[in-house]
Amino acid sequence: MTKEDFNEAFIDGQNLYMNVKAHGWSIDLHRFRVYLREKWHCEKAYYFLGAVDETQHELYNRIQDAGFILIFREHSQGMAGKKKGNVDTDIVFTILSKIIDGENFDKVLLVSGDGDYFKMVHYLIEKNRFLTLLAPNEKSTSTLYKRINPGMVNFLDRKDIRKKIELK
Repeated sequence: MTKEDFNEAFIDGQNLYMNVKAHGWSIDLHRFRVYLREKWHCEKAYYFLGAVDETQHELYNRIQDAGFILIFREHSQGMAGKKKGNVDTDIVFTILSKIIDGENFDKVLLVSGDGDYFKMVHYLIEKNRFLTLLAPNEKSTSTLYKRINPGMVNFLDRKDIRKKIELK
């Protein structure tokens, strides 16, 4: 990886939030965005969430103020409050369509420990388009990721990483 690399980050917001919270800490969104830019050369970082919740505008503003591009899962009006915010297919579709459409970026960084992304990650590795998986923690990360090069999997709760991105 060089300074000329132009990578993009794709964040499963629900997976990140729930798994970090479950282990008793919170992420400082500004520090996390700086970490993605400086360490991984991610010029763009897409933060995927479920359906829009009218009571969460302050959260949405914090995410955008930190420099993330916020993307919501589309739901029909009648079902928006009844479905969970599963963004897996939206993330996979967005990544693969950007590659197929020839958008100008080098590699994908994925923030999630969800095994639903494994086939896409495996494909991106084969095509030399995958940078790393940043999983919230090892315990909640799918065992499928044990099949890939350990150097391509990092855990946000590692002391050195957590120290850089934790909300103080």
